[in-house]
Amino acid sequence: MTQSKEQQTKKTIHDIVRTNNVKELELIVGHGASVNEVDTRCDDKFTPLHWAAHSGTLECMHWLLWQSADMDAQTPKGWTPAHIASIRGHDACVQALINNNVNINARDRRNQTCLHMACAHGNSFVVHTLLRGGADLHHRDVNGWTPAYTAAYHGRLGCLQMLVKWGAKLDDVDNEGNTAAHLAAMEGHLPCLKFIVSITRDTRAVLGARNDQGDTPKSLAEQFFKENCCTYLDALEWENDHPEQAENLAFPAHVAAYNGDLEHVKLLVEQGVVNINERDERGATLAHKAAGQGHLEILRWLMEMGASMDLATQSGETPKDVARRFSQLACLKLIGGGSDKTETGASHNHQNDLNRRNLTAKEEEFRRAKQKFEELKKQSEIAKKNFRQLGGQFEEDNKRETVENETQKKIEEIEAQLEFERLKREKRESELDQCRNEIARLINIIRSFEEKKIHARQRPSSETRQHRHRKSSAASQKQSRKVEKETGLLFMARNSVTS
Repeated sequence: MTQSKEQQTKKTIHDIVRTNNVKELELIVGHGASVNEVDTRCDDKFTPLHWAAHSGTLECMHWLLWQSADMDAQTPKGWTPAHIASIRGHDACVQALINNNVNINARDRRNQTCLHMACAHGNSFVVHTLLRGGADLHHRDVNGWTPAYTAAYHGRLGCLQMLVKWGAKLDDVDNEGNTAAHLAAMEGHLPCLKFIVSITRDTRAVLGARNDQGDTPKSLAEQFFKENCCTYLDALEWENDHPEQAENLAFPAHVAAYNGDLEHVKLLVEQGVVNINERDERGATLAHKAAGQGHLEILRWLMEMGASMDLATQSGETPKDVARRFSQLACLKLIGGGSDKTETGASHNHQNDLNRRNLTAKEEEFRRAKQKFEELKKQSEIAKKNFRQLGGQFEEDNKRETVENETQKKIEEIEAQLEFERLKREKRESELDQCRNEIARLINIIRSFEEKKIHARQRPSSETRQHRHRKSSAASQKQSRKVEKETGLLFMARNSVTS
C-alpha cells in the first residue's frame, strides 16, 4: 500500500511540464524518463510536448525541442502539439514550433489542419502566426470546409477578415453545396454574413445561391429561426429590388451623386452645406456613390476638388473597390485602374544532384565539417529565437534599439522644430493680415481725403468765377457811363436800343 501511495504522489514528467519547472524536467529526464512518454492517465494520450502546448509552458517546450522531442506525435484524434497550441491560443508556442520547422499543415482524423483549429476557436493571433509560417489557406477538411468556411460557421469575424485579406476565397461550395453565406446564416452569425455580402461583387448571386437541398441563405436562416439574419436578408432583397429608394434621404448630396446630378452636388459642396468627404451611415462618401453608378463627370469633379479616394466603408471598400464590384471600368480607370495582381512563382525547388563520384578522404572531411557547421548554425538561430521569445536581448538587439531610440529622438526634435516653424509662420501670416488690413484702412482714408479735396477745390472755383464776372460787369458799366458822359452818346445808345 505504501508503495502504491508513493507511486500516486510521485510526479511524472507530464506533471512537471504542466508546472513549467525546467530544472525538475532536466532531473527526471536524466533519471531515465523519455521526452516522448505517453500520459496513460489522459484519455487524449498526450506526450510532454502536447502538455507544454496545452499549458503554454514555453520554456519547457524549448527544452523538449532541444532534446529532439517528437513534434509530429499524434493523439487518438490525430492532434499534434501544433494542433493543441492552436486550439488553446498559445501564439508563442506555435511560433516556437514553427521555428523548429514543424509541419503546420499536418492533418487530424477529420482532415483539419492547425489553421482550421485556430479559426474554429477564434484565435486570430495564432491565425496570423500560422499564415506567416506558410499555412495552407485552401485545404479542405472532411466537410469540404476551408479555414475561412470554418471561421464563418463558428462566427469568428476577425479570423474571417484576416483570411480574406490573405487571399481566401468565399465563392466555392462545400460537400453539400453550401457557400460561406449559407453557413453564417444557418448559425445566425450576422456580422460574418454582412462581411461576406459586403466583399461579394454580385449580391444577387449570394442571396440566390442554393445548396444541394435547394436552400438559400435566407431559407436556412428561417429554418433555424435566426431572426436577425432573416431581417437583414429581407432588407437586402428590398434594396436590390428598389435601388432608387434605397438611399437615405438624410444625405442629399449622396442622393444627388447616386442619381448623377452634378449641379446639385456642386451647389451643396461649394456653398459649404456638406463636406466633400461626408460619410453616410455605412461609411460611404460621394465618391463611392458616383463610382458605383458610373457617373464619370461627378467622380472627376470630386477628384479635382480634392476628394479622398482612400476612404473605406464599414465593409472596407474604397471607391475603387466599389467601381470594380459594379464593373464600372471607366471610373476604375479614372481612379487608378484595376490593381492587377501578378503572382510570381515563389516556390523554387533547389534540388542539387549529389556528385556520385568517389570522394577523397580530404573532400569527405570537408563535407562533414561543412554539414556540421550548417547544423550548428541552424541550431544557433533557433536558440536565438527561443532566447528572444523568453524576453532576452542580444548585444546586436541593444545596439539596434539604441539606434532606433536615437533615430526616434532626432525625429521628435525635427517634428518639434517643424512645429515651431509652423507656429512662427502662422504668427507671420497673422501679422501680414494685420498689415494688409492697415494698408486697406489707410488707402480708404487717403481716397476719402482726396475726394474731399477735389470737392472743396470745385466749390471755390465757381464762387471766384461769379465774383470775377460781377467785378468785370461793374467795371464795364462804369466805363460805359464815363464814355457816355464824355461823348454824349447816351441818347444815341438808348435810341438804338429802343429801336
